[in-house]
Amino acid sequence: MIQDDNEKRRTLEEAMDWLLRLKADPDCPQVARDIEHWLARAESNRTAWRDALKAWEALGEVPPRHADLWPPRPVAVAAPPRRRGRRAFATGAALALAAVLLLVLAAPALMIWLQADFRTGTGESRVVTLVDGSTVNLSADSAIDVELTPEGRHVRLLSGQAFFDVAHDGRRPFTVGAGNARVVVLGTAFDVALDDAATTVQLARGVVGISGEGDGQSVAEMAPGDMATVDGATGAITRATVPLEEIGAWRSGLLFVNDVTVDSVVARLQRYHSAWIGVPDRTLGRQRVTGLYDLRDPDRALKALVKPHGGKVRSVSPYARIVSRY
Repeated sequence: MIQDDNEKRRTLEEAMDWLLRLKADPDCPQVARDIEHWLARAESNRTAWRDALKAWEALGEVPPRHADLWPPRPVAVAAPPRRRGRRAFATGAALALAAVLLLVLAAPALMIWLQADFRTGTGESRVVTLVDGSTVNLSADSAIDVELTPEGRHVRLLSGQAFFDVAHDGRRPFTVGAGNARVVVLGTAFDVALDDAATTVQLARGVVGISGEGDGQSVAEMAPGDMATVDGATGAITRATVPLEEIGAWRSGLLFVNDVTVDSVVARLQRYHSAWIGVPDRTLGRQRVTGLYDLRDPDRALKALVKPHGGKVRSVSPYARIVSRY
């Protein structure tokens, strides 16, 4: 079975998490047995394990003892290293993980970079004024592609989140594409958020039409305060309502979420955090949450997000956070 980029990333997160646990307690037989069971479960797990070890060694880090659980061959280790401090180990682990993830994710990120007309970096927001007078407020780590013609105005949200305030033009509809969702307006204000699982549209003012590719469902009209979520896999549309003051609240540093997964919120917080965030615990990642989080302090927001579900945030280094329930 061919893994997509998200699945590869998650598997690599799991592999690095197991390496960290083995490093922390190399003589624990239960940890070794758990890792062996995980490795035996799928070839993709074994590939991720080998890739993580290669990246670890390439950065000058000595693999944890008993890291040769799979394949059953000794990992070449030179003379015993001199004792290193906790900070040195944590930094090396984070760099190793970053190197592995870079190999998997660099191509899609590069494609977005090449396609985008406007983009933002981690923790950065930006207001873009288009030539027709419409404004697009880009959230952190977001990107759009813009095409304005005499016949129409078209914007694609390539990644992240954006708040659109569209100038009215009855002759030229304004279309926003995000994932498999398509929003058509004449003049209005609305928020669009794109993640791996779904595209969410929240209407602040005016009227929009929205459709989801794959099943032909459409919502002819959304009233202010309406929220529509288009499933990324099926195109199915679900509707809800949201207080008007919560729409686009991220522009003021606040994130409101309603009945979404922990994974989804972590993906949004990642755009504001300079460190990589991994959630190898899939059960925890699937938990659903409703709440308000402060984007100006993403570490505090991350802890508040997972604490009700027994989750803890481990600061591996300034460059990495791992969220788990142990």
